[in-house]
Amino acid sequence: MLSLDGVRILAVEQYGAGPFGTQFLADAGAEVIKIEAPATQGAPGGDYARALGPHFFENGESQFFHSFNRNKKSLTLDLKKPEGQAVFRDLVKTADAVASNSRGDVADRLGITYEQLKDVNEKIVCAHLSAYGRTGSRASWPGFDFLMQAEAGHFSVTGEPGSPPTRLGLSVVDLATGLGLAFAVASGIVGARATGKGQDLDTSLFHMAHMLNVYTSTWYLNSGHVQGRTARSGHASLVPCQLYRTKDGWIYIMCNKEKFWPALCDAIGESAWATDERFKTFKERLANRELVQELLDERLSERSTDDWLEAFSGVVPAAPVYDLAQALENPFVAEQNIVQSLELEGHGQIRMVDTPVRSATPTPAKPVSALGEDTEKILSDLGYEKNRLAELRKAGVI
Repeated sequence: MLSLDGVRILAVEQYGAGPFGTQFLADAGAEVIKIEAPATQGAPGGDYARALGPHFFENGESQFFHSFNRNKKSLTLDLKKPEGQAVFRDLVKTADAVASNSRGDVADRLGITYEQLKDVNEKIVCAHLSAYGRTGSRASWPGFDFLMQAEAGHFSVTGEPGSPPTRLGLSVVDLATGLGLAFAVASGIVGARATGKGQDLDTSLFHMAHMLNVYTSTWYLNSGHVQGRTARSGHASLVPCQLYRTKDGWIYIMCNKEKFWPALCDAIGESAWATDERFKTFKERLANRELVQELLDERLSERSTDDWLEAFSGVVPAAPVYDLAQALENPFVAEQNIVQSLELEGHGQIRMVDTPVRSATPTPAKPVSALGEDTEKILSDLGYEKNRLAELRKAGVI
């Protein structure tokens, strides 16, 4: 049994952030139904990420799209038409939650807020992900991950000192906000089952970008400290915690507890450094960060990264610096069964990273349905007869 078996979620979503969050719910067993615009003569319909390149499987489907939509069903429905709204409200009667990601002013116009749906299902949870929130002066603004990183200060703490402002290498604001959406859905359902009433729950890219600053924002708000870049991707205050040179490249060492400094000193044959007054605690090592770097560079450069990793294994927190190919070919990835295989019609086997939330039950391994593939089955289960389905299809509603 998966933790969300029996839960039905209507996902009015597109692109990355929202679908990333609802994929966690689908992987946990929830029935996630993607509500997608039907194809028309002027547009292909569906989540626009369905056609997003540059990489495609042999059947022509987007690898990007599949990365965010595993284990989901697809139902085509035009929410902008009154008939589409009527169908959606019938679906809401059977659902636990509506999850959406859109510009802040869109949810009301699509009729997917709690105020608009509570008369249909008092327990429905309506979780909204937007760029800048659904209220305030920016509710109608479009917004994207890198914009949030820029405005929330992430560019100012990323990269080497003196370099141009630099974004993070991944869309972490999108992904983190997607997880915020998943948490809102799951916690909202728990609350609705306990109280008998649902609610609106909101998260935004802008707010999550600030939340990701965590302790550095607390430092500024309470002590006026403005954190900047640190050399070699170093920690703001803990030393040693950064990149160091080895004979054949780099190693990242994280002595983020006091006990790891003497362990490191012993492992590299420099036990005396552990009791040296210049390095005894984090305070002294921070004041002498450059000297610690110089000494460790010199000592670590005598052996290869692999040699040091073997010496540090299980004793000193350290990691090699890999590119993406090396990261995914790491034997430990295979040991932990992190990569999942799925069978995609028209292509064959595809491989994706499995959910990091594991249980005794394996993650379902079904690629997302083709556009509208589940429409007729889901609506038939609601009692829609073939004649009505044909009328809705002819009118472009489904």
